Parts: sequence; C-alpha cells; structure tokens
Amino acid sequence: MNITRILVGSMAAFTATLITCAVVTLTWDLTHHGRGTIDWETSLRFAIVLAIILPWMTVRRAKG
Repeated sequence: MNITRILVGSMAAFTATLITCAVVTLTWDLTHHGRGTIDWETSLRFAIVLAIILPWMTVRRAKG
C-alpha cells in the first residue's frame, strides 16, 4: 500500500469522524442541555485518533 492511499484514507477517516462527532455532540447538547453547542475538543480528539488507527489497521490487514 503506497503512501498516497494511506494519506487519503487518513483524511477520509478524519473528515467522517469529525463530522459525525460534531453532529452527535450538537444533538446531545440540544436534547439534554437545551443549547446548541458543539464540543470541538472531543470531536477533534476522536478524529485524530481514528485518522491514525483506521489506516494503520488497513495496512496491517493487507500485509497479514
């Protein structure tokens, strides 16, 4: 697997995770706290972690 595929996979995982977490935290705050705020710290943390782990798992699976 070349570096371009790894970077594209990382960016796709980062973007999908960031959007999903932002929507989830917004929905949670709206339903439970009555305010419409997004927890960017949590969203970015999950996005960075999954952008590293998911492509790494794909590479490991392809080699094994």
